Amino acid sequence: MVNSTEASYFILTAYSDTGVFKYLYFLIILALYICIIGANMLLIVVICVNRSLHEPMYLFLCSLFVNELYGSTGSFPFLLVQILSDIHTVSAPLCFLQIYSVYTYVCVECFNLTVMSYDRYLAICYPLQYNTYMTSNKASFLITVSWLFPFLAIVVMISLSVSLTLCGNIINKVYCGNYFIVKLACSDTRVNNIYGLFNTVISIIIPLLLILYTYMRILRVCFSGSKQTRQKALSTCTPHLASLLNFFFGVFFQILQSRFDMSSVPNILSVLLSYYLSCQPLFTPVLYGLKMSKIRIICKRLLYGEV
Repeated sequence: MVNSTEASYFILTAYSDTGVFKYLYFLIILALYICIIGANMLLIVVICVNRSLHEPMYLFLCSLFVNELYGSTGSFPFLLVQILSDIHTVSAPLCFLQIYSVYTYVCVECFNLTVMSYDRYLAICYPLQYNTYMTSNKASFLITVSWLFPFLAIVVMISLSVSLTLCGNIINKVYCGNYFIVKLACSDTRVNNIYGLFNTVISIIIPLLLILYTYMRILRVCFSGSKQTRQKALSTCTPHLASLLNFFFGVFFQILQSRFDMSSVPNILSVLLSYYLSCQPLFTPVLYGLKMSKIRIICKRLLYGEV
């Protein structure tokens, strides 16, 4: 029996020996990480320096891009180190730090996408009252809550996990996961399980239901409105919908992987899907950069020096 405060490290067993190919994988992941940083930083700078983009919709996008940088920084450097390492171990403090960064990233992403759904709902369903309903102060408040609540909620979750008495230190995953540590516990985990379920409902299920409701209302307006209304909805909602589908597919796989026996899934597929969420930080800026006309035009001017 090992107390969590005495366990100095955890062993990640989902990695397999790739031989010399690990250097190729390292370069691919490093290139992806550099692209993520470059794409998100570009769009953050574009939104911040252009006054024409200082509108609620673009402020929410800026918050989303900042979160993509935060989330990728919490997972990619760790992955790069593990790829080159022959022994896949992680210290207990670093393990809990990664859990905190990954879980807060997922929760902030979910809240950001929900707020953006609400913003699109107001813009399409109440276009004349939009500026009254979505003021700068309200947008700032929504962004603040989207970041503050997850950071506080995950602190509580980590505190509950750190206090557990553990019976081992082997995690069958490519990165640290809270539920996998809870499963190592010898002590009572009812409080952890209840809080984990509560946090999942608050951070994932309720936002998803709100998103579904807003899009049902948007579709209703589109089908009953003019062709111009449908075109406006299509142009502004397409990147958001694509981002939603990509994100929630990754989230639900992670939930299934942690709660159910996935031993029948091939190891290589399990590893790839485990890091599926890592695609989101690049997918999001590329998608919005290509689809949002204002951002696309300003990016072209900035990159190619056009006046």
